[in-house]
Amino acid sequence: MDSLNPNRSKFSRTIQKVIHLRTPAKLVNHCGKDSITSHKSKKFHQDDDADDDDSKLRSRAVLQALVAKLFASGSTIKAGYAEMQAAQNPYNIEAIQVADEAVVRELRVISELKQSFLKKQLDMSLSVPQVTFLLAEIQEQQSLMKTYEITMKKLETEIDLKDSHIDELKKRLQECNQGNKMMEKKLNSSGPLPILDNLKLSVMNSNHFCQVLHYAVRSIRRFVKFMSSEMESAHWDVDAAAKAIVTDTALAKPTHRCFVFESFVCRAMFEGFTSPNFSLSESSSAPEGKGKQRRLLFFERFKKLKSVNPIHFLSQNPRSPFGKYVRAKYLTLVHAKMECSFFGNLNQRKLLNAGSYPETAFFAAFAEMAKRVWVLHGLAFSFDAEIGIFQVSHNSRFSEVYMECVTEEAFDAVGGDVRVGFTVVPGFKIGSSVIQSQVYLRPAATVPADS
Repeated sequence: MDSLNPNRSKFSRTIQKVIHLRTPAKLVNHCGKDSITSHKSKKFHQDDDADDDDSKLRSRAVLQALVAKLFASGSTIKAGYAEMQAAQNPYNIEAIQVADEAVVRELRVISELKQSFLKKQLDMSLSVPQVTFLLAEIQEQQSLMKTYEITMKKLETEIDLKDSHIDELKKRLQECNQGNKMMEKKLNSSGPLPILDNLKLSVMNSNHFCQVLHYAVRSIRRFVKFMSSEMESAHWDVDAAAKAIVTDTALAKPTHRCFVFESFVCRAMFEGFTSPNFSLSESSSAPEGKGKQRRLLFFERFKKLKSVNPIHFLSQNPRSPFGKYVRAKYLTLVHAKMECSFFGNLNQRKLLNAGSYPETAFFAAFAEMAKRVWVLHGLAFSFDAEIGIFQVSHNSRFSEVYMECVTEEAFDAVGGDVRVGFTVVPGFKIGSSVIQSQVYLRPAATVPADS
């Protein structure tokens, strides 16, 4: 028994080794099979998910291509309509037919796409969405370019028409300006008054005075225009200048500033009008004599100066009564600061103080105005009647007997109740005859009640 124990023990150990070795192999084989099976199942599921993602991406690409195709068709239709409109003028039947066919073709394409989309019959297998999308983009860009080209041609045509119209208007404006200059030259010329060429002292009346007054007022307005232009060139605050002259009346329009400056010039030029020597310090300024003889002297002064060029007359007669009047009125009306602002110096003032006369356009306009007022003064004292001049007070009621309005807007006031803002051109009295003053009116509502 003892001799058999070692062998038994050896055999037992051998059997145990064999059993021990086989058991893990089985386990390994079984585990390996399960792992492979699980891996294959997982791979199949991943393939299914990938197919779903590809299908979704493809569907999205098809829809994007569909939308791009719709926009491209819309742009093509828009371009077709633009072509039809452009072909209307000038009328081109062939271009209209081609554009109409293009519009109808694209409308059919849109209709087919709509039906396919609603019936879910979009062909996603035969078409390539990316290519369709790019082709639609190209079609849309081509249609937009065509639309822009048509629009550009239309605008170019309109520009040509506008340019032609502008050229025509420029030509008409030039003709009007030339006509205005000729008329202005005639109105403001230093030539004689044709109506009064054969005027005699014995037949004079207030109508003759009115004609010469209008002759003088035209030159005043021309000088005011000249002065306003110089103010703007010198960068004056023209509104502030007007308000400094007339402080108690608001102007209805900015363009009415000219009436303020006209009023300022008239006050200066007509000051002393009722005095035989125009209130100048030199007594020699007025003709000597009395009664009819004196009237004849004034009348001769009127006839002599009404047809002369004032600059030529002043250069030949620097010490004449008219020269003294021109010098005094210029120094009164044109302040030294104004002259310096306009011209950068006081040369004109210095020449006048030295007994000479400037040869500038500004002084020429002033001299012409002064001559006409001087002529009017001579005619006034040729009448065998008392001479009077009057200004209308601020806030006075309007009277057609003594006044006429320089603007028509004031009469649009409610109830027609208007008041005088300021006098522009003074009125005159020759005996019992009244020559109306020219006034600037404002509605009564704008004037304080206690005025």
